[in-house]
Amino acid sequence: MILLDGKLLSAQIKQEIKTEVERIASAGGKKPHLAAVLVGHNGASETYVASKIKNCEDVGFKSSLFRFDVSVSEQTLLEQIYALNHDADVDGFIVQLPLPAHISENTIMEAINPAKDVDGFHPVNVGRMCKGLPTYISATPFGVLEMFKRYDISTAGKHCVVVGRSQIVGLPMAILMQRNAYPGNCTVTICHSRTPNLKEVCRSADILVAALGRPDFITADMVKEDAVVIDVGLTRVPDATKKSGFALKGDVKFDEVAPKCSYITPVPGGVGLMTICALLNNTLLAAKGEIY
Repeated sequence: MILLDGKLLSAQIKQEIKTEVERIASAGGKKPHLAAVLVGHNGASETYVASKIKNCEDVGFKSSLFRFDVSVSEQTLLEQIYALNHDADVDGFIVQLPLPAHISENTIMEAINPAKDVDGFHPVNVGRMCKGLPTYISATPFGVLEMFKRYDISTAGKHCVVVGRSQIVGLPMAILMQRNAYPGNCTVTICHSRTPNLKEVCRSADILVAALGRPDFITADMVKEDAVVIDVGLTRVPDATKKSGFALKGDVKFDEVAPKCSYITPVPGGVGLMTICALLNNTLLAAKGEIY
């Protein structure tokens, strides 16, 4: 069993990005600028945004944070997005999800200029991904692809099972794994809460991607020998032994599944760290004008 070490890979990728930023600066170019819009005080969202800002500093990016109270109107939020769309200094920006119930996530995502949509959620960028055109690939699937590349994991002709059908992870992951490229060329099955024979389908997977958000859902009897297991899940669960009062759990019951795998990602220390790197990479692409 080989552990897919997100900590090691993210350090390598961040160094590569930092080197490129230094090259741009030495040639007289400006620092890439990533902005984030945060609504409310969701603990997980606060943590994610703080991490993104810190990582921007690590690689030499400029970063900006725009905070709004949970009661902010949709119109006020749209006005901020329009301002960022037209700010020439901002190369890319994200609106941290989830948003309050009175705000339409689709309306907000569609208002973002696709050229600055470094999260890869705008319908234009999703459509470009489906067509195989250059685009910003949503961060988590992009991070998984980088893991396959950097560990030289074979994907062609494999059966890839994606458990979870979210528009952020499950759906783009499935599309990317079936495309005629590397990583890709898989036969892909998407499973979800209404899949009647879920255990049997998972056991047929050469590559199993767990993206449900249900801690310890994938158990050893759902995984075949020598499978590649990618755990995208990241859920806070109460843990009195931790100073924070909680622990981070993945969708895979790691201790019992890992011995059966050829490769597996840990939680924490796996896909989550790669997701941040993917966002930085998309911002660098935006700053260099390599997509639009």
